[in-house]
Amino acid sequence: MSDHIQTGRFGAAASSTAGARNKVMRNTYWLLALSMLPTVLGAWVGVTTGITAGLTGFMGLIVFLGGAFGFMFAIEKTKNSAAGVPVLLAFTFFMGLMLSRMLAMVLGFNNGASLIMTAFGGTAGVFLVMANLSTIIKRDLSGMSKWLFAGALAIMFGAIINVFVGSTAGMAVIATLAILVFSMYLLYDLKRIVDGGETNYITATLGLYLSLFNIFQSLLALLGIFGGSND
Repeated sequence: MSDHIQTGRFGAAASSTAGARNKVMRNTYWLLALSMLPTVLGAWVGVTTGITAGLTGFMGLIVFLGGAFGFMFAIEKTKNSAAGVPVLLAFTFFMGLMLSRMLAMVLGFNNGASLIMTAFGGTAGVFLVMANLSTIIKRDLSGMSKWLFAGALAIMFGAIINVFVGSTAGMAVIATLAILVFSMYLLYDLKRIVDGGETNYITATLGLYLSLFNIFQSLLALLGIFGGSND
């Protein structure tokens, strides 16, 4: 009798844990989808008004890093309150605005629209692959975190240096590395949600969004460098 009671308790606990994981995953996916709307709006505002056209070189870097890290700090502070979702959505609008300068440059090519759609399709494909892998892989991926963080720092410093150097080859190398590192970050974050290691859907959404943003931006940069056409 006691064994049956213990088994029942274990089963209820396991069911509750699985339910909590599914809720975090469901809320994360919904918020991630919602976050694309302010991103698109911000990009549209930036492209149509040209408000970010002057943000080049060091000034553009300062605005981007200051705004991005400021928003991420605010998201961390509000993630457990009602303000968390609006702050995250404001951040995604800002990121769309910052992306608009690259979008405008790509749209300057005759095949610019198709390059953007290709980058979007490639990013969606990476997400689908990593989402499926996160449910198939059984091993713990927590050991990847320090290597991924080091890779992200290296990419950030490389990008900062390249702002002053202005090397097209350097940009291509950085973009390629960013696609690899942030694809792995995507897998790492998705696996944490699947395993129950991430319990806050706002934090989870932020991690996935940043990876997808960097993958899309890097794919777009590579396509612009090697596939842009003015013929």
